[in-house]
Amino acid sequence: MSRGAEMSRPLRLLQVTTFVSTTDRFLMPPMLIAMSQALGVPLSSLVHTASVYFLAYGLMQPVWGIVSDRLGRVRTLRITLTAAALATGASALVADVTQLGITRALAGAAFSAAVPASLIYVGDTVPGPRRQTEVTNLMVGVAIGTAIASVGAGALAQLISWRAAFAVSAAWALLLAFLLRGLPEPANDRPREGLLAPLGRVVRSGPTLLVLLLAVTEGGVLLGAITLLPPAVQSTGVSPAVAGAVTAVYGVAVLIFARVTGALSRRWPVWRLIAVGAVAAVAGCALAAFSQRAAVAAAVAALIGIAWAAMHSSLQTWATEVLPSARATVVSGFAGSLFAGSALSAALLAGPAGAGHYGAAYAALAIAAVPLGILATVARARWRPTVPAAGG
Repeated sequence: MSRGAEMSRPLRLLQVTTFVSTTDRFLMPPMLIAMSQALGVPLSSLVHTASVYFLAYGLMQPVWGIVSDRLGRVRTLRITLTAAALATGASALVADVTQLGITRALAGAAFSAAVPASLIYVGDTVPGPRRQTEVTNLMVGVAIGTAIASVGAGALAQLISWRAAFAVSAAWALLLAFLLRGLPEPANDRPREGLLAPLGRVVRSGPTLLVLLLAVTEGGVLLGAITLLPPAVQSTGVSPAVAGAVTAVYGVAVLIFARVTGALSRRWPVWRLIAVGAVAAVAGCALAAFSQRAAVAAAVAALIGIAWAAMHSSLQTWATEVLPSARATVVSGFAGSLFAGSALSAALLAGPAGAGHYGAAYAALAIAAVPLGILATVARARWRPTVPAAGG
């Protein structure tokens, strides 16, 4: 059996991991209005609940990065997916929004190990020249998960109940925890050191801190934009299923342009991919500020998908390379920063969204995307690794 075939099976399992985690992460947006009506609470309360999930998802990622250095990548994944299944199953049984906030926070904290552990696994096992391609390939799982969650959750909420979506997500997480028993643990030849030693190296690295700052802003813009899209579309009078289908265009766009980005990454400098993604982000948010009707929103979703495939995958790959001696801490910190930014964005935009002022919310996101794109493009163009990228 060729080495390429040996490596492809673990990478496919990691794609499934990103799929399951992303599916759970995108369940709530297309169901926000249905859940608001069923639980008898304002829409703003459900937006805040979604932000609690994202906050827990973000804050726990650095913790799981440190834990995975001790327990191993695969063992950490299996433990956290089992815990996520239990918390998500409990989300289907809640009686009020307070209970929902608690169970979703626990689910977010547990699911948060999935994507960074997958990225760290790629960083540990894939040579530097191939790393951008394989990181981009992980986005296929993200894309499919987003599309399935956007269409499926909205349809389940309309035809059966929003609780059914959480039950399905819990079952998938439990099945994946079982399947991952066959994933080989990557070799760990790093010397044993104190838990906080990698964190110290991160704090002393200017480029690393910049990458984390960019992640916070990117999370606020891109994840904020896609989280608001389903209720924004529903505010024009369409059903949850239609709003979910419109949001699913985002997943389709990521699926298509992840492949395009992977191919272009072998010929284009990374900063150019970031620039393309930034332009798409600005255009998408500006378009959503102009109109939230379904046809326009589909174009918005496509543009945000392009931004995710081009800009986010490039910044994510940069996180695996910027400080190889503390890769687990940096990658998990990057993911944590991303979702902390998303939680902050959701909290800040909950008021305008609850009042139906989606145009103003998207205008603010479009403005924030401009300095993000400029700083990320220029910084990546100027950055030079201090060690060979394949050496981590």
